[in-house]
Amino acid sequence: MKVFVWRHNRKFHSWSMIDEPNVHQDLYTDAIAVVVAATLDEALDVLAKERGWILEEVRRIEPQIYELDKPKVLLQVVQGS
Repeated sequence: MKVFVWRHNRKFHSWSMIDEPNVHQDLYTDAIAVVVAATLDEALDVLAKERGWILEEVRRIEPQIYELDKPKVLLQVVQGS
């Protein structure tokens, strides 16, 4: 199995980024989807069952893919002011 992580941040979104993806139906600043699946297609199928995700737009973003074959840090979040 693999872990697929999609993240889209609109913090710096502006009219100059007219072709910027909109990956979720809700108004968001940061949208993150983490899916465990065997393949990318399976991960997208699983994500499609969740409310609000716009798959055509999610497909425009390259996910981070983590193999579950050895111990590793998958996520670190450090937020400042």
